[in-house]
Amino acid sequence: MSRALRTTVLISGSGSNLQALIDACGAGKIPAQIIHVISNVAAAPGLQRARQAGIGTSVLEHGGFADRADFDRALALLIAAGEPQLVVLAGFMRIIGPAVLEPFRGRIINLHPSLLPLYPGTGTYQRALDAGDRQHGASIHFVTGELDGGPVISQVVVPVLAGDDAASLAARLGPQEHRLVVATVELFATRRVESRDGDVLVDGERLARPLRLQADDRLVA
Repeated sequence: MSRALRTTVLISGSGSNLQALIDACGAGKIPAQIIHVISNVAAAPGLQRARQAGIGTSVLEHGGFADRADFDRALALLIAAGEPQLVVLAGFMRIIGPAVLEPFRGRIINLHPSLLPLYPGTGTYQRALDAGDRQHGASIHFVTGELDGGPVISQVVVPVLAGDDAASLAARLGPQEHRLVVATVELFATRRVESRDGDVLVDGERLARPLRLQADDRLVA
């Protein structure tokens, strides 16, 4: 078996997607090891999830820095200390800049609650409802300097039901996000995916469109 993929996870909140990864790694479902969890919010519940699993944690509150660039430099050093092979932004509510992107380019992915390129930024559930969309979903993409604009690796789709509001739509999507993040990290852990010249390659082949998560947890083109 190949060596477990050293993975650092960045969070700002509850850490439910982090928990999905912790559970999958612990059960041997994916050959990855979460080595470090970093949050910009000291009270983030996800930090306790990590500690209960015996994972090292760090808090780097952005309010303690003079500007975004100073925060990014400190964050880059904190991430680098663990020598991760993959960095997962799982509900990390900060835009990161070049100081973080450059040393980890092609190794940082973000989970976003929309079917990108639709609805970058915040408020995605309400925006989908306001547009009358019949489906919504989540995407995982490589992080670049463009907000939620990096190459999309994978997506999962959920229906928008009559009577949905933003809260009910978010609640329906949540468990599917958990499945998506586990399946996508598995691609990295098995060395099947990479970013090259703005494209996503899986098994050496360029993706024409993002992979879609199936009911059996497979990602297919």
